[in-house]
Amino acid sequence: MNIISPSILAADFGNLNKEIERISEAQWVHIDVMDGHFVPNISFGLPIVSAVRKLTAQVLDVHLMISNPLIYAERFVKAGADFVIFHMESDDDPKEVIRAVRNAGAKVGAAIKPGTPVEVLYDVMDSLDLALIMTVEPGFGGQSFLFDTVPKIRALRTFCNENGLNVPIQVDGGINLETAAICAQAGADVLVAGSYVFASDDVAAAVHSLMHL
Repeated sequence: MNIISPSILAADFGNLNKEIERISEAQWVHIDVMDGHFVPNISFGLPIVSAVRKLTAQVLDVHLMISNPLIYAERFVKAGADFVIFHMESDDDPKEVIRAVRNAGAKVGAAIKPGTPVEVLYDVMDSLDLALIMTVEPGFGGQSFLFDTVPKIRALRTFCNENGLNVPIQVDGGINLETAAICAQAGADVLVAGSYVFASDDVAAAVHSLMHL
C-alpha cells in the first residue's frame, strides 16, 4: 500500500480546517515551504505548519524549498513537523542539516530537483529517513509530470536494495492515477499529490485510488 501525502499547496486556504478534514483518509500531509529565493515563488512558513499541526494527528512532512534550511530546521520541528525535507541543492551542508533535524527530534529527508543527478543522494542515504525525487521543477503546483525523472526512482530503489537500506522514496509533482502507477512500479513508496486530490469531487476516493494502485 502506498503512503499518500496530499500537498496543501493545492488546498483552499480560506477553509483550511475543512480541507484538512477532506484529506483525513491520507496517512500524511505535505507542506511546501518556499522562500522566493531557492525557488521563484513564496508559499507559507512556520504559522501554517503550526496551524495544521493543531488540526490533525497525521504525519506532517514539511518540504523546505529554501536556500538555508539549517537556520530554520529546528523551528519547523518545534512548529510540528514530523519530517523535515531539505534540498541537496541548498546552500547548507547536508550533513549539518541532517544533524540539526535529528537533534531537534524529527525525521529527516533530502530532496533533489529534476536536473540533479540521483547520485548526489547516495552519500547521505544511510543517514536519511526519506528521499524525495522531484518529478516537476519545484516552486509551483499544477505542473506536468516529467517522465525523464522515472529512471532516477529506479536507480535509487536499486541503490537502497543493494545496500540494505530501508529508506522510503517519495515523489512530488504531477502525480495522478497514471503517473502514480508509473512511480510506484519504479520503486516509489510515498506519493505527494496536490491538484489530483484537492480538485477531485470525491477526495477520499482520489486518495484511495492512489493508495491501492
